[in-house]
Amino acid sequence: MTKKSHTRYGDAIGDLEERLGRYCSYCERRLPIGLAVEHMAPKDPQRNRNRDRELDWDNFLLGCTNCNSVKDDTEVADDDVLWPDRHNTMLAFAYSRGGLVRVAGGLTPDLQRRARALMELVGLDRHIQGEGGQPAKRDQRWMDREEAWATAQLFRSRFEILGGSDEVRSSVVDAARYCGLFSVWFAVFDGHVGLRLALIDAFPGTAASCFDQDGSLVNRPGAEI
Repeated sequence: MTKKSHTRYGDAIGDLEERLGRYCSYCERRLPIGLAVEHMAPKDPQRNRNRDRELDWDNFLLGCTNCNSVKDDTEVADDDVLWPDRHNTMLAFAYSRGGLVRVAGGLTPDLQRRARALMELVGLDRHIQGEGGQPAKRDQRWMDREEAWATAQLFRSRFEILGGSDEVRSSVVDAARYCGLFSVWFAVFDGHVGLRLALIDAFPGTAASCFDQDGSLVNRPGAEI
């Protein structure tokens, strides 16, 4: 999508939703309402930081209340974090049963450090049973991942029982788009190449260049991961 210009950053919300869908760029939850324009480099007029990036399209993502509140106005150098619109962060994180998230194995020490920096920046791995710290009372991200994982498993069972017809595949994709949490669905449907390719095609904002023709993860072109 071509770069957009806006006189107020809040006006970018519609263009961002067209580009990325109504999903938080960090936790991937689908939120028809409640998303906001997220500045990767935080705006901070009182301390005169990043004034030149307040209206910079390349500094915009979509953020939910939870991810935004954890990130707040934390100052982070661009090169210290793996960003979801610049790297293939699916290679950086591993999702497992119950919706737990951890830094993936096999990364170089530098990539591991930068993946951990993103995870801590927004509290992505906070879970009552995980190792990433306890979520706040109103932080439902872990619960939404648990429910998405259970739902995706149910649909996988139906998909396999019914033979993976085009009609069943379409119902799975529709459910995934409505639920959000692309990475959870992608992980649960490991081994089902056609379904994974359909998910990649169905979710707006998912970079096809981060996958090969079989739906396997590859580095984003021009990035380290």
